[in-house]
Amino acid sequence: MPPERYKPKTFEVLVTEVIQETPDTVTLVLDAPTIPPYRAGQFLTIDPHLFPVIAGQVAYVEHLKGGKKELVRAYSMASAPHEPLAITIKEEPYRSGDLHAPLLSPLLVYGIPVGTRFPVVGFTGPYTLPPDIEQRTDHVVHLVAGSGVVPNYSIVKDALRNHPKLRHTFIDTNKTWSDIIFREGLARLASEYPDRFRLVHTLTRHVDISGLPPGVRQGRVVPELLREFVPDSGTAFAYLCGPAIAAWDRKKALQEGTAPTPRFLESTIANLQAVGFTPARIKREAYG
Repeated sequence: MPPERYKPKTFEVLVTEVIQETPDTVTLVLDAPTIPPYRAGQFLTIDPHLFPVIAGQVAYVEHLKGGKKELVRAYSMASAPHEPLAITIKEEPYRSGDLHAPLLSPLLVYGIPVGTRFPVVGFTGPYTLPPDIEQRTDHVVHLVAGSGVVPNYSIVKDALRNHPKLRHTFIDTNKTWSDIIFREGLARLASEYPDRFRLVHTLTRHVDISGLPPGVRQGRVVPELLREFVPDSGTAFAYLCGPAIAAWDRKKALQEGTAPTPRFLESTIANLQAVGFTPARIKREAYG
């Protein structure tokens, strides 16, 4: 297993399978002659300049930004290190007035067939379990929203295999049942590891959940839900990944003279602290 801080390398990948997770989300299964080692929870980066099909769009956006170069995009590994390499991409929404245009994600979601080759840089990121996690706790609580599920899916698959003393509570928040990424894969883990993996889905816009499986809740992650599923808040560790206040949100709020509205990450951290989690036992990964 490589260290948390590992110099990323450039290597070419081949798309061997495209898995449709939801209408706007796919998993690309990748292969390469040599794949550098990585830790569950890490990510690779892809440069939008390497795809000729969007070269004109990239150049136009850079022109609008006064020549400022489009940055590489980071995509978390959906695979655990013992599995075939895979990343999962959800199409980014475009927000009016935001010059961070979603150039690369639509291409990766809708326009990358099996057989496509492209270079990536990997792997990096500190959003990983420490090697001594079993000496620190016996319970990891995963709190994820939308595509924030991706790194935690990698982490939990790796931990169930390599950290047998750990149990996991996996609280996954989405708008509707059809928006859940890895829905079948998560259900399989709950079936295979009933004593070590507890799955809770919370849906914020699904009106009628009567026909859905047990364990599905309506609404957001609130302190009452955390107290129900995490009675050991004084010793458990929490791993959070989901939408956070973005630079665009802060800029807009500053212009309007208001405070930016908390999103999933900020709200959930506040709720965790309200039920007894200390900052030292909260690990976060944000996107905005």
